[in-house]
Amino acid sequence: MNITFRWYGKDNDTVTLEQVKQIPGVKGIVWALHQKPVGEVWEKEEIKKEVDYIQSFGFHTDVVESVNVHESIKLGNQDRMMYIEKYKETIRNLSEVGVKVICYNFMPIFDWTRTEMFHPLEDGSTALFYEKAKVDTLDPQELIRTVAEASDLTLPGWEEEKMERISELFEAYKQVDEQQLWVNLEIFLREILPVAEACGIKMAIHPDDPPWSIFGLPRIITGESSYEKLISISNSPSNAFTMCTGSMGANPENDMVQVARKYAYRSPFSHIRNVKIYENGDFVETSHYTQDGSINVQGVVAELNKQHYTGYVRPDHGRHIWGEVCRPGYGLYDRALGIMYLLGLWDAYEATKLGGRS
Repeated sequence: MNITFRWYGKDNDTVTLEQVKQIPGVKGIVWALHQKPVGEVWEKEEIKKEVDYIQSFGFHTDVVESVNVHESIKLGNQDRMMYIEKYKETIRNLSEVGVKVICYNFMPIFDWTRTEMFHPLEDGSTALFYEKAKVDTLDPQELIRTVAEASDLTLPGWEEEKMERISELFEAYKQVDEQQLWVNLEIFLREILPVAEACGIKMAIHPDDPPWSIFGLPRIITGESSYEKLISISNSPSNAFTMCTGSMGANPENDMVQVARKYAYRSPFSHIRNVKIYENGDFVETSHYTQDGSINVQGVVAELNKQHYTGYVRPDHGRHIWGEVCRPGYGLYDRALGIMYLLGLWDAYEATKLGGRS
């Protein structure tokens, strides 16, 4: 288990690499060029500048999250091949600095959706919250305002240039159902996977967050059947998954221990976090501690340990605790606690294999 920490850049994060370095067990930084417009080529010089800075702290830069997919590719517009060619060039440029995994998603318009960025919890902390009834009745423009007011920092999937086109995009997606979105994903994969395979990079698709349709938009990476369909498209070793316990696990029908058991071998990158799911479809993010939420984090780590998992793991969204002012879901303190919990579970399972000897 290769522990990593997601970081948004020197000028775009409240957390510094000096601070991350003090968290035991962190080997790598999950990074991206977050200021780049979606669809533009990541140039070699700007990639090297970011990688050199991160590596100067002793971290590896093996995982990029995310090289976002332009809406024209998801929509299947006439200019999609232009953006696919740019995507291929970015893959090649990233391979030159040793990147091993690229996490991406294929969610229309919104990469993730929450109705409240700082929902109060009983212990005095706050966390990201999803209220199903509000999403079912909310005007998307209202949701955009909620997210925009939550932070002055860039929020992936909510890029300003995309939000300015929101009405146009919703109109365009009226012509795209789940079946067509699968077709568009298959075209994208058949183009990029040979490049990724030649570069030694695994393309790890992230599940939809949440894993069901919102605002009438199609969602296709939602559970085990989605993984099986992806495998049927291409059995290339570069056609991989990002296993996210909190995103896919927000649907209680998805047993994340079973998902880990069946698909960890195809998941070079895992996001491990917890959510508490309510009967009415709401969910709130919690600490990583198994007993605080609805996801069997303990069981997921046990399954990864059984399989001698060597992939990259990061704590995912954390609460906002101890008065920390930070990017929604991405503070330092609770993610650091999450890392220590994951490492504690892993060490305990390793000790069990040795018959209790440390």
